[in-house]
Amino acid sequence: MLPTLGHLAALDELLRDTARKHIMPRFRNLALADIRSKTSPTDLVTEADEAAERMIAIGLTAIFPGCVVVGEEAASADPRLLENLDDAPLAVVVDPIDGTLNYASGAPLFCTMAAVIVRGETVAAVIHDPISGSSHLALAGEGAWCEEADGRKFSLRVAAPKPVAQMSGMVSWRYFPEPLRSTIPSRYPAVADVASMKCCGHEYRLATSGALDFLIYGRLMPWDHAPGLLIHREAGGYSAQIDGMPYGPSTRQIGVIAAPDRTSWEHLHAAFF
Repeated sequence: MLPTLGHLAALDELLRDTARKHIMPRFRNLALADIRSKTSPTDLVTEADEAAERMIAIGLTAIFPGCVVVGEEAASADPRLLENLDDAPLAVVVDPIDGTLNYASGAPLFCTMAAVIVRGETVAAVIHDPISGSSHLALAGEGAWCEEADGRKFSLRVAAPKPVAQMSGMVSWRYFPEPLRSTIPSRYPAVADVASMKCCGHEYRLATSGALDFLIYGRLMPWDHAPGLLIHREAGGYSAQIDGMPYGPSTRQIGVIAAPDRTSWEHLHAAFF
């Protein structure tokens, strides 16, 4: 089953409804007991993450009957769920709150994301910003666009290519293995500016609207990157793993670069790696 524009609209509305009911009412209203650490003090889960993921999982069964749902929190509890992405006829990966550390800290930089995967290929995606009420969406082969809270729509397009020294981007270096973890920051002077929002969703939103030139990530969990990389591709961008191979939702162990085009990707690869 390949998703249609109707399915994508229903998925977007599900994420919007979940944000209204579970994410925004808890924003800046969490008690200490509502926030827990998972693998480290900066890897958090909140009551809002779990409530949102439950609502999204239930809603997905109505939009995509029989689909495999792989949510970040469910997969954190049972990593075997990730194995379902390789061969499932239809799967949906969900990040109920991307940027949980920001959310738990009261910073308005978090998103709700989902990607539809058919036999290992990402075919539809939504990144919703609960603060602005806008969503970035893509359907494979149909382009990428933004839908604002008031219903306005406009097409998304990545930035035009430019020399590496003039590029600005986001780099998440701390999940790379050594020696890359130590050497990547030393390469920052090769570009105009480097930052991190601690929220892949917002970083992809900026890159797919042309406000950033590139993104570099070391850890490739599917709920973090399957939505954004499809939207980036449909907005005219080029991405590949650090070894040059195409990204796939089952990829875990190697980083990715997203750039305006293949030549830009090659120049960024040379500059950083």
